[in-house]
Amino acid sequence: QVQLVESGGGLVQTGGSLRLSCAASGRIFVIGAMAWYRQAPGKQRELVARITSDGSTNYADSVKGRFTISRDNAKNTMYLAMNSLKPDDTAVYYCNALHRNAGDVIFYNYWGQGTQVTVSS
Repeated sequence: QVQLVESGGGLVQTGGSLRLSCAASGRIFVIGAMAWYRQAPGKQRELVARITSDGSTNYADSVKGRFTISRDNAKNTMYLAMNSLKPDDTAVYYCNALHRNAGDVIFYNYWGQGTQVTVSS
């Protein structure tokens, strides 16, 4: 079992910055792609950014140029640097990761509990 724990959320004014972290722990063998999702009240969960194990990245158009996803494989940790924050960025941000156990041939999908990001005008 792998656990994902997000941290770094909080309240920030428009134009401010936050850095989110997602730390994976437990019986880690191979972590594949990782991603940040977010869900605002009354809206569907959406993909914010994704990063593969070798560092290839993808971003939602709404955050491109403002957010940067990264990971430290040695620490089993993923980050999301958020700059120029807008009220529309207000949401619960969730960490997602694919993990394969030793001896397995498939990846399992794991989610963190989420961390709240609130951007005020």
